[in-house]
Amino acid sequence: MGTETEYGVLAPALPAANATVLSSQIINAYAASRRSGMGNFSGTRWDYTDEAPLNDARGFAVPRTAADPTQLTDAPPVLDAEQIALEGGGPAALYGEQTSDNPVLMNMVLSNGARLYVDHAHPEYSSPEVTTPRDAVLWDKAGDAVVLAAMRHIAAAPGFSPVNLYKNNTDSKGASYGSHENYLVPRSVPFTDLVRGLVPFFVSRQVIVGSGRVGIGTNNQRQGYQLSQRADFFEAEVGLETTIRRPIVNTRDEPHAVAEKYRRLHVIIGDANLSEVSALLKVGTTSIVLSMIEEGTAPEVELRDPVGSLRAISHDPALQQLVELKDGRMVSGLDLQEIYLEAAARHCRSRGADAETEDILTRWTSLVGTLKRDPLEAAASVDWVAKLKLMQAYRDRDSLAWSDARLHLVDLQYSDMRPEKGLYYRLAARGQMERILTDQEIARAVTEPPDDTRAYFRGRCVSRFPHQVVGASWDSIIFELPSHRRLQRIPTREPLKGTRALTEELFEVSTDAEDFVTRLLSGPEHSVAP
Repeated sequence: MGTETEYGVLAPALPAANATVLSSQIINAYAASRRSGMGNFSGTRWDYTDEAPLNDARGFAVPRTAADPTQLTDAPPVLDAEQIALEGGGPAALYGEQTSDNPVLMNMVLSNGARLYVDHAHPEYSSPEVTTPRDAVLWDKAGDAVVLAAMRHIAAAPGFSPVNLYKNNTDSKGASYGSHENYLVPRSVPFTDLVRGLVPFFVSRQVIVGSGRVGIGTNNQRQGYQLSQRADFFEAEVGLETTIRRPIVNTRDEPHAVAEKYRRLHVIIGDANLSEVSALLKVGTTSIVLSMIEEGTAPEVELRDPVGSLRAISHDPALQQLVELKDGRMVSGLDLQEIYLEAAARHCRSRGADAETEDILTRWTSLVGTLKRDPLEAAASVDWVAKLKLMQAYRDRDSLAWSDARLHLVDLQYSDMRPEKGLYYRLAARGQMERILTDQEIARAVTEPPDDTRAYFRGRCVSRFPHQVVGASWDSIIFELPSHRRLQRIPTREPLKGTRALTEELFEVSTDAEDFVTRLLSGPEHSVAP
């Protein structure tokens, strides 16, 4: 599994600044902040060879001419000369040097196996692949540390205006940007089973992991507060799009792995979480539900109107809103979570749950009970509750209506990535938000990849051979070697190969990149391909 975060971007001193240029500044600034010992300072380019964003899990591909431009993620983003000229040379000026071959860096493959790049008008961090929910949270938080380092570098660069990033999902003016999750599931599981089992769960998951938002409607058409930043932006139950006509279950069939064996479930309905507990429950509970779907033990519940139910549940922070099932029953979002929780407990414990799974079940059970009793008691672990508690304090003190601009500013400031400014970070510093990770763990994850997936191989290649690795993706590493006329592309389509256990010795005994690739291709014991 893994996460993707598109950060909101803003340069307060430059209200008319091009967002794509600002996003590029983040990428270039992080590269510059890592310049010492980086070697391949121009950055490891992304290998788009196996990208297929228009393949649909329902068995067809959307014609390229019919696709929305935002769906064409299989081509590198480009800044034109006019955009690059912004702010005296644009992002590349952060290097202190600029070449015609690579004036602006738009993609980086990091030493921890992650990808940092410009996704349309946002800087995006895509975490390395991991095998446990806790690790998913750890390397997601590493991304927050990465972009903070970039922000600090820009702020200290002469002639550059500070660029602020926000881990949220809407600008409150009608635009929404994503916080996605990805889960590797067996190709043998029928996609219709995934849809049937996931839709009621995703519709109700916001009650335990939503990030909260001031305003109702995509353009804040109504006053109020709601559980989810994303709920109002969804228009379909199932579909391929991610930026228009957003579906509850996305059908993109781009496995980044052995296609005959796996599919990648691309989840676009989640909120960006700052609470570590919310992030853990988001990926942890979803992993358990996927396990139930695979084994046929998921609850059999169907909503009469999934999209309407998603919005209705989000619009009621009192958690009393009822929605209709196809069998006529009326249930709340918490009721749906209890249905899934009870099934999950039976499923996991009948199979001998490990310690981390037991922790997820215990936290899930405790949180549902707390929310039923009094939602505000969950302020230390749930983003939407923590934010609501802050908002209510301001409202009570100053008699503020939900339409008051000051509350919108509080909403934005909660997600500010600067620890000295962000309200989440200030709450955490006071011990008012529960932590599950240490700062030391997060700092290590910024530079070190996970041990137990192919991300280890990718990250170590980038850090060990920065001059020779000229391209990389989730399922490939590309070497340029003096003794070879052609580039050497190493496939890494099996996510559970290329681990520390399989390749650490190879990295240690190889004298250089030539020796490394020779040993890799001749030694099956070091295989990273299927």
